[in-house]
Amino acid sequence: MLLKYFYDPKLAHASYLVGCQKTKEAVVVDPGRDIDQYLETARREGVKLTAVAETHIHADYVSGARELADRVGAKLYVSDEGPAEWKYEYASQYKSQLLKDGDTFLIGNIQFQVLHTPGHTPESISFLLTDQGGGASEPMGIFTGDFVFVGSIGRPDLLEEAAGIKGSAEAGAHQLYHSAERFKHLPDYLQVWPAHGAGSACGKGLGAIPSSTVGYEKRFNPALQYDDETAFVQYILSDQPEAPKYFAVMKRVNKEGPGIIGKAGLPEFLDSDRIGKIQNRATILDLSPSKEFSQAHVPGTMNIPLSMLAGWAGWLVDYSRPVYVITEPAELAEAVRVLQKIGIDEQLQGAFRRAEILADGLATENYPVASPAELAPRIEANEVHLIDVRTNAEWNLSHIPQAEHRFLGRLPEQLTEIEHSKPVVVQCQSSARSAIAASILQAAGMDVINLSGGFQAWLAAGYSSTSMGQDQVTCSPGSKKACSLEK
Repeated sequence: MLLKYFYDPKLAHASYLVGCQKTKEAVVVDPGRDIDQYLETARREGVKLTAVAETHIHADYVSGARELADRVGAKLYVSDEGPAEWKYEYASQYKSQLLKDGDTFLIGNIQFQVLHTPGHTPESISFLLTDQGGGASEPMGIFTGDFVFVGSIGRPDLLEEAAGIKGSAEAGAHQLYHSAERFKHLPDYLQVWPAHGAGSACGKGLGAIPSSTVGYEKRFNPALQYDDETAFVQYILSDQPEAPKYFAVMKRVNKEGPGIIGKAGLPEFLDSDRIGKIQNRATILDLSPSKEFSQAHVPGTMNIPLSMLAGWAGWLVDYSRPVYVITEPAELAEAVRVLQKIGIDEQLQGAFRRAEILADGLATENYPVASPAELAPRIEANEVHLIDVRTNAEWNLSHIPQAEHRFLGRLPEQLTEIEHSKPVVVQCQSSARSAIAASILQAAGMDVINLSGGFQAWLAAGYSSTSMGQDQVTCSPGSKKACSLEK
């Protein structure tokens, strides 16, 4: 048997190629949209990709299942569990087998047995793998998808938080409890192969190692320590990370079937003078590093550096509008690849060369970046309005007393609520996310300043901080120690 692991760190997404070396057949489990990596590995290993198996309708990235079915004729093995509204609508267009709990299928001499493990989503299934070609009569591992992670378990609230399906979070939490109880009865020796690692918004506290065992997770996974259903439900619904709003788009796209990329080329680079003609009807993303953007950029553009594109484009881009990018020619292919993974492909209408925009004098706007020492007196004197764009968890742990909390991912929909009769200072943990926020606020007509070094630099300089339920603590300016937080 052949087992290959693929990991996309930008989306914290894991997928797997399983091959039978006797029959030269292979299946990909939970594929991403960039299918060339699987085709190249199959070619190199001397196997043919004949199938795709998915654990559920994914919410955080565009699946590559339809792409593989369309381009190489791979048979689809997908869930037929859950309510009618969560069925794969495109599966009937291809060779496919709809799966129920207890079903089995073979890829060569490798058997996959289906377990219905609802909770993260109603249709979620897991796959027990048995290498019959190697003489085994019992499974060696389980593909858990977004059900059980290393050190965590899939969150049940995404349908309610991202897709707006009221009441689904608590119902899903109860389902998840019973799925977890079923998991606990599996043999301890089974390997666990999840679909995500640390950094995914599909759960809280995910571990950074790629795999585990059932026995280890039963002993050390916090979510699997509960024997009381009510306590489990309370635990699993509390302190979950913010649910990206684009997850609702991904669920719909993956249910209906994403568009086929095929051998489509890159969008063309347009003449820089076109930019003024499209600004009012499109989103223009400048992928430059934030330092370069702060010094010179086209008015009205949004800055998401290429290194942060996967994490924030889905939050901040309006999927109903055309999208254009400002970038370097050598980076366009990577930008397109990342945007395709989160379903921004048909919206992408063209690109502009940053060097050409600078040469033509179109980058006429900038914004200042100032240190804690420069801004602290103005913040204290209420001369500026301070916005903290970090997550709820970061804010609750500790924040600057004068700050107003506005999470970056929700910022575009809250612009009219922000008081901006005076300059707006934006701040995050290190100043990377606040640079994105600065571009959004400036495009909305606000006078913005980015706090250099963010909250880390603020604490290092010895300025005051507070947290939910704690008193403000003030340290001497210039102190090299972070302020301690005490009741």
